[in-house]
Amino acid sequence: MITRRFLLLGGAASILALATERWVASPLEAAPAKQFPLMRSNAEWQALLSPEQYDVLRNEGTERPFTSPLLSEKRRGNYACAACELDLFSSATKYDSGTGWPSFWAALEPALGSEEDRSWGMTRTSVFCSRCGGHQGHVFDDGPAPTGLRYCINGVALTFKAAVG
Repeated sequence: MITRRFLLLGGAASILALATERWVASPLEAAPAKQFPLMRSNAEWQALLSPEQYDVLRNEGTERPFTSPLLSEKRRGNYACAACELDLFSSATKYDSGTGWPSFWAALEPALGSEEDRSWGMTRTSVFCSRCGGHQGHVFDDGPAPTGLRYCINGVALTFKAAVG
């Protein structure tokens, strides 16, 4: 007999299975490690980055929305990868998307790479630093002109370099 408890436990198990899909991959599904110009061991990255930065940049985590100080940054300058300091975005392309993460309508070339992300039961485009492979966030096609793109970036994955003068 199907009870309410059975349905609740089944639903919880389904949600847990989808969530763990993000962190646990079958050895047969594991992709070969990508090569980047700047490579470090996990231990080296952990020594260089804060725990939150490590989770986002190396484990493709996501920071909580509306928590980044960079969300309200208004000065002129560049936003760089927090792991390797490669400039990724210009402040001239930053805008308030209302999503709770720093958003940009264009990236500096050739600063970012991208790949399909099928985690969390949806298909998105993940973006990463082309120098060190650090996960930055995702890009969507619902942004403003002139590109129509919205780079939704984890603030903890970035540092800000103010323009001089």
